[in-house]
Amino acid sequence: MIRPLSRTAIVLDIVGAVVLFAVFAPLSLMVYAPGSLSFLVSEPVGIIAVLAAAVLQCGAVAIARLSPGIALAVAWAGALVQMSAGLTPLPINVAILGVLYATAAWGSRRVMVAGLVSAGIGAVVASAYITYANITQVTDPLQSFGVLALLVVSSVLALGSAWLCGFLWRLVLRSRRIRQAQQRAEQQAIEEQERVRIARDMHDVVAHSLAVVIAQADGARYAAAADPDAATTALTTISQTARGALSDVRMLLTQLRHRQGDGPQPTLADLEALFAQVRQAGIEPRVTVDPMPPGEPPTATQLAVYRILQEALTNVIRHGSGSAVDVSLAWRADHVAIRIANAVGAAGGNTGGGHGIMGMHERAQLAGGTLTARREGDAFVVAATLPIGAGQLSADTIQGTRS
Repeated sequence: MIRPLSRTAIVLDIVGAVVLFAVFAPLSLMVYAPGSLSFLVSEPVGIIAVLAAAVLQCGAVAIARLSPGIALAVAWAGALVQMSAGLTPLPINVAILGVLYATAAWGSRRVMVAGLVSAGIGAVVASAYITYANITQVTDPLQSFGVLALLVVSSVLALGSAWLCGFLWRLVLRSRRIRQAQQRAEQQAIEEQERVRIARDMHDVVAHSLAVVIAQADGARYAAAADPDAATTALTTISQTARGALSDVRMLLTQLRHRQGDGPQPTLADLEALFAQVRQAGIEPRVTVDPMPPGEPPTATQLAVYRILQEALTNVIRHGSGSAVDVSLAWRADHVAIRIANAVGAAGGNTGGGHGIMGMHERAQLAGGTLTARREGDAFVVAATLPIGAGQLSADTIQGTRS
């Protein structure tokens, strides 16, 4: 398997392997004493074997990050060349540690296991080779076994430590990837919530304003001939409503461009203007507030109340029978109860579908409350309950605490 690496990383690995060869190959030639440490080949062949082993093992280091599996195979080839020539362990063998590290750090699961197995088998093979290939000059069987055991332990510690260090770095890289993935997921969730919020606000503003504009335009068209003053009043209302909607849309677009700027949000003080728009559309809202709010409700609750009423009244303008609509607000110590009911007749009326009903449900859920929207007899009723807990703080309070 070839891993994707940048050109800079590949160049650095090659340069590192060249430096490793330049430093340890001469040391290995110095360790190789012709005539004493090689008993299988002649002196020229032994020198060639040292250089070949050095080239193979340093070459394995050069490609260790690019392809740990191939690097492991090349390192084994270098070790076999070295042992076939009857050479002792050489300084250049330090390159094998780097290859084992690479198999654990960057190799696939199969290559990582192969590196671990190679560390174990390599430790045993190298120890047996040193002990029984007439290199240690030990003739006593018991003493040979003791030397073998000591070499196996030492080799396992050396080779295993290199592999273990690579495995630990692998865990570090995995933890870093998981953390980055979590951060990306959280960022995407925040952005999605922001888009949903802006889309919901856009729907609330545009849908309500267009509903008022359509109702006024229809009224002005019918009244243009019989009552020009009424038509003029309707056109004035259309102009005001459109300007207000345009201002709200610009504010929402500003929030979309600049996530930090929340901008002003409607509160309970803006409900009268909302009811006035509904009256101008030809529907009389009969508003009952009992009991009154106990103090200043949290800003988030005020916004939820406003948006739910806005969407419900927009549905009344669209689908209602054109008569009055009953609006009741009951502010309790721990919650506010909202109820909007309007007659829809035997055949027509609101339904539980559409983005508007969904938006009201989301508003209520975000505020920690519940909402139902269903037909009850000849009326369509929207009922919501929003909590007003002691733990809820208004946006002004939170801002004041931060400052």
